[in-house]
Amino acid sequence: MNKFWTDSYPEGVSAELTCEHRTLLNFFDNTFAKYAQAELSTNMGVTYSYEQIDTISRDIAAWIQSLGLAKGSTVGIMMPNVNQYYPIVVGVIRAGMVLTTINPLYTGRELKHQLMDSDAQAIFILEPFCETLEKVIHETGIKSVVISTIGDMLGTIKGNVVNLAAKHIKKAIPSHGLKSNSSYKVVSFKSVVKQGKSLSYSRPVVQPDDLAMLQYTGGTTGVAKGLLVTHHNVVIATAQFEEWFNPVYKNLPKDTQINTIVALPLYHIYAFVVFLLGVRVGQHLTLVTNPRDIDGFVKILGQRPFHILPAVNTLYQALLNNPKFESLDFSELKLSLSGGMAATPATAKRWQDTTGLPIIEGWGMSESLGVGTANPLINTEYNGNIGLPLPGVDINIRDEEGNILALGEVGEMCIKGDNIISSYHKIDNASFFTVDGYLKTGDVASMNERGYIQIYDRKKDMLIVSGFNVFPNEVENIIEMHPKVAECSVVGVDDESQGQSVKAYVVKSDNSVTEQEIKDFCKESLAGYKRPRHIEFIDELPKSTVGKILRHELRKKASQAS
Repeated sequence: MNKFWTDSYPEGVSAELTCEHRTLLNFFDNTFAKYAQAELSTNMGVTYSYEQIDTISRDIAAWIQSLGLAKGSTVGIMMPNVNQYYPIVVGVIRAGMVLTTINPLYTGRELKHQLMDSDAQAIFILEPFCETLEKVIHETGIKSVVISTIGDMLGTIKGNVVNLAAKHIKKAIPSHGLKSNSSYKVVSFKSVVKQGKSLSYSRPVVQPDDLAMLQYTGGTTGVAKGLLVTHHNVVIATAQFEEWFNPVYKNLPKDTQINTIVALPLYHIYAFVVFLLGVRVGQHLTLVTNPRDIDGFVKILGQRPFHILPAVNTLYQALLNNPKFESLDFSELKLSLSGGMAATPATAKRWQDTTGLPIIEGWGMSESLGVGTANPLINTEYNGNIGLPLPGVDINIRDEEGNILALGEVGEMCIKGDNIISSYHKIDNASFFTVDGYLKTGDVASMNERGYIQIYDRKKDMLIVSGFNVFPNEVENIIEMHPKVAECSVVGVDDESQGQSVKAYVVKSDNSVTEQEIKDFCKESLAGYKRPRHIEFIDELPKSTVGKILRHELRKKASQAS
């Protein structure tokens, strides 16, 4: 297809990509050597250079290789944003293994599915989440568990203070009984790094089409589905983002080291690619472990000038609602990026009034490694659309029969590019791609004559709660396991703080069941953002003549009630 939208690209952005790295191993080797003396990351006031992260990651890689795992075995990481995250990610990939990032908010059921589906052999986990792993590890193939404490990379004195505070003051470390046995071995993160220093590291032979990651996203069958992500997919995605960012870089003084705020969780593909983009161009990355602590977050923002702040709408809202936020110095802020969920006009206006900069909106999905479309980063106003296809991306709008629609017509957005996964894990791909290889996004959209894209709605029933995907089937399956529930159906309702929240319409099988009883039941099996905030009991669900639940009628009912 003629990529006519490239005529709308801002000055300094090329329609053609040049990418010197063929694998992530080349990528890490070259970038860590190039920026060795520069600062890479800061978390809780402790900073590491590129050279230090390079060294620690090689030690971790050597230790992983000493386990005797086959090349391409899956290794998981279940942590929030802490200093350990980067060297573990790089170490896993440098060892020749496949990385799977795990949401630390997962319940045992959700964790078990990902570990089993990915065939994970080892896991790096932060201590507060060991209780969850302990519940299911005997049902998985995990053979090695590496437990890290919050303070492991904060220095001896500070690390001990933080660990003691987390355990005894904040009571944030649930007790667990994970210990080495005949089924699996348990070691500490510090011992892994120490042992790795004395072990030899062998650089594996990796090809661009080899797997780098098994990334998981919400699934319509009620469980997360795995995405097969190659080295080439990831390297290209970072190159695409770098090209789009060029106009921003050109306007900075030559000796500026960009400070990007990484408050979004690194297990989310949006934040993960932000991390890789930062490494690619030698940025400093400020890690925010708990962005829900808005007072603490604002304090972090005040500690050093920050240039790029990627976030979701709910996080922008929370910052704006903090009385201390507006007193920060925004003179160095060059870019506020919104992804994961739509930014609302009201939030965008307040943000621009407060910081002097617009929220720049884009669109991506896990299957595209967060890369898809974006507005020009030099825009001075929020416009409410998702922008232009990025370099190397091809997008068209299609009808139900797969025919490409004319400009201005509304249909399903379909996407193609080297950043797009070519396959799902253990799932038949036939229904996800067009016959000519475009991924069906499930978004209803249109494209104008300049190539700008407007999204109208989700084609499928997926909800987006605070930027996270929630599929009704998964929530329904859990609620219907309650012995006092006959059936239920889940829809999304507008929510000022979360974008959407989950509402469940429930048909009772026992009149004694209460709303709170169902909410408590959901806590056992669903992450917080998936749990229904609203529950309404109903005599019967609206259904078609063949028995299919008519969700659109429930959405209409919910809308009228709000």
